[in-house]
Amino acid sequence: MIDYVSTRNTDIRVRSGRAVLDGQASGGGLYVPEKLDDIKTDYHDAIKGGFRDMAKAVWKVFFDDYGPDNIDRLVENSYRDKFSAPEITPLVKVKAASDDAYVLELYHGPTSAFKDVALSALPNLLSAAREMNGFTDDIMILTATSGDTGSAAIAGFSDVPGTGITVFYPHGGVSDTQRLQMVTAAGANVTACAVRGNFDDAQTGVKKLFREIPRPVEGVSLSSANSINIGRLVPQIVYYFSAYAQLLEKGAIKDGDKVDFVVPTGNFGDIMAGYFALKMGLPVGRLICASNKNDVLTEFLQTGHYDRKREFYKTTSPSMDILVSSNLERLLYYVCGPEHTLSYMKQLEESGEYSITSSELDEIKSIFEGVCADDDEGAAAIKSVFERDHYLMDTHTSIAWACMEKAGRPDAAATVVLSTASPYKFSAAVLDALGEKLTGSDEGNMSKVRELTGAALPAGLAGIFKKPVIHNDVIDIADMKPYVIEKCTK
Repeated sequence: MIDYVSTRNTDIRVRSGRAVLDGQASGGGLYVPEKLDDIKTDYHDAIKGGFRDMAKAVWKVFFDDYGPDNIDRLVENSYRDKFSAPEITPLVKVKAASDDAYVLELYHGPTSAFKDVALSALPNLLSAAREMNGFTDDIMILTATSGDTGSAAIAGFSDVPGTGITVFYPHGGVSDTQRLQMVTAAGANVTACAVRGNFDDAQTGVKKLFREIPRPVEGVSLSSANSINIGRLVPQIVYYFSAYAQLLEKGAIKDGDKVDFVVPTGNFGDIMAGYFALKMGLPVGRLICASNKNDVLTEFLQTGHYDRKREFYKTTSPSMDILVSSNLERLLYYVCGPEHTLSYMKQLEESGEYSITSSELDEIKSIFEGVCADDDEGAAAIKSVFERDHYLMDTHTSIAWACMEKAGRPDAAATVVLSTASPYKFSAAVLDALGEKLTGSDEGNMSKVRELTGAALPAGLAGIFKKPVIHNDVIDIADMKPYVIEKCTK
């Protein structure tokens, strides 16, 4: 039996269903399994069968109070017939690299981004948790997005009974394709709203609302679709097992060999899933945290000093344009303990920075490596890999690729780069990286990318330019609270 506790206070203790329902623990902490020993398993059991079988194995470890039969049903409902690739997350060898480098394509879901893997699951997990806990309130899903979470959450929760979803995204801070995926969404329970500020402003505002108005109106409670929700994070663990299984199937590694993973990271959720996979027993080598010019995580992983008081850059990899990486708090809990974690989070809120101890940093550096690359380096990776091997990467994957080349691959039997989005979601930046002229619109840029590269255009993106814009709201950060109350009232 696994107990979930707050990263800041272990007296706050719930089972997994309640943790999924709440999204965030009271007092601002995040829910985590209390002890890593509780999630230890034999990875051989987890990598039997296909992706859905692996999901069932992982979910049964983390969501033990749901019951095995319920988990089997929820996994099938989440993944059957929703992804264009039969493997869900196919592994591709890119010949432009040395023989041991692979790309794990996570973008074959409804909105062409890695968030689909988790957000196809979370609505089902949440609905089951409501029933298990006798929860009668309707639920308003409240989410801040740097681009991809919003559209994936909207797709997952659209018209789900008993739920509404309000997504906040930075005005002018996402690609036009990402914006259109959100603002054209037609679900009756869906709202997408731009906020004047960056992602960190929106995310801070959402966290504040969870603390201030967890039940905005009578009969409606808040929950989250961000990776602060453990129900969003756990499904992401599965594709680390999937990558390992596919490497074994291809004969690229021997059983027990360690594999390095390079993860383009902003909010630290995807790479935290890799940490959980490692602690479950999967033979993970290094977890390379790939950052863009907003390299707050690189500095932290190299020095132990976290400093959000720095210039914020808008880059061609906008989903990584983040200076407050929420899921890092989960790692701090396991390395530093709840008391230090609470202290560090208070320092971050009050002064914008904190520093961990040297022994804590040494433990983190034994697993994680922080590397950063800027827009030019990412663009160069797109161009060189395409010209050498005719493989097209998006702007986030290319940052990870550039970071992989900087980090080197000295020890692991193979290196896997997590590819988090279709290149068509960032067609303007991809065209520019290839040295081509832009057409003046994302629709035109998509067509030109297809003509130049022959890369398959995801069906979910092909029609968004013909859909009417439904959600036009743009608000200040200070107006988020009354806005959410109004939406909950409706």
